[in-house]
Amino acid sequence: MKKLQKISLIGVLLLFLGAGLTAQELTNAEAINKAGRQRMLSQRMMKDYLMIGAGVKVDAAKKELDGAVALFEEQFLELQDFAPNKDIEKALETVENLWMPFRMAVVSEPNKADAAKLINSSNELLAACHQVVLKIQEYAGTNAAKLVNISGRQRMLSQRIAMYYTAYYWGVKNDRIVKDFNTAVDEFEQALGQLQAAKENTKEIKDILAKTEKQWQFSKKGFDLNSGRLMPAVIFVTTNSILKKMNKATGLYEKVMEKLQNKS
Repeated sequence: MKKLQKISLIGVLLLFLGAGLTAQELTNAEAINKAGRQRMLSQRMMKDYLMIGAGVKVDAAKKELDGAVALFEEQFLELQDFAPNKDIEKALETVENLWMPFRMAVVSEPNKADAAKLINSSNELLAACHQVVLKIQEYAGTNAAKLVNISGRQRMLSQRIAMYYTAYYWGVKNDRIVKDFNTAVDEFEQALGQLQAAKENTKEIKDILAKTEKQWQFSKKGFDLNSGRLMPAVIFVTTNSILKKMNKATGLYEKVMEKLQNKS
């Protein structure tokens, strides 16, 4: 398979060696955040594959795809080192088995005929990554851990929305595209309301959620798949902006969780 871009082997080795020299044991909150980010990356990589295939913001999508692959690898190694029990180790083994073939396919030349099958593979990887989050959340055993999970999942949903929108735009043949797109939109909105109602919210968290709500309401106007003028480049930009806000919110929830655990 023809690779879109080649990542320097030396560069990758230096990345992992550097990480090994400076690695510190993850806290439960950090582990949930990183494991949750793996869910997002599964959808971001697939979105980028589709963007490249559809000829939309190709250079940006290629760069984003390379970064997502490298970050998934880096975080996976961190989570393996963190794994505090057999359940989490087993969940990570499932991720590893799915990740290897998906990684090879997602960096190959996009093919519309293969896209539907690859979307299914990305969803299998997503489900496996989600199980890792749930196992770590269970191990942590606090309500704040649940908030880190929910907030982190919003990052994934932002990319999932963009992924299905782009698949529809490119004309990928998959009967679930419209249904799963609409489900992702509904789930994002419901979870945003749930986060806004959390008693653990600090002023900073409330402010970032308010900004996210404002942009969400604006962006949602462009989510109509029946529109005569689909705009995947705009969706690429707006969903990435929402992702950045929710990534910041997740980091803030991580701090709240660590603070509460230190008190207990």
